[in-house]
Amino acid sequence: MNPNFNWFKEHRESFVYIDRIIVAASARGQGLARMLYGDLFGAAQQAGQDRVVCEVNIEPPNPASNAFHVAMGFQEVGKAAFYGGTKTVRYYEKMIR
Repeated sequence: MNPNFNWFKEHRESFVYIDRIIVAASARGQGLARMLYGDLFGAAQQAGQDRVVCEVNIEPPNPASNAFHVAMGFQEVGKAAFYGGTKTVRYYEKMIR
């Protein structure tokens, strides 16, 4: 089982979990990720969900993803470290209702 998904299961009653969205380097900066997330938020609302959650690496660092999620309105709700601290993640959620 995914320990990040399990963290959300332990801390939230209901959510839509994003595991990964990857945009090719050659296609970045065109708003594709924003469009994908917009579609996801709409589908989640139609399904009666009130939050979308994900994790983003702190270690190894992923500053572009952290900045993107903050810009999209995600709020930090926790952190976790794995593998003796060689991997650390920040847990985010966005309320969509």
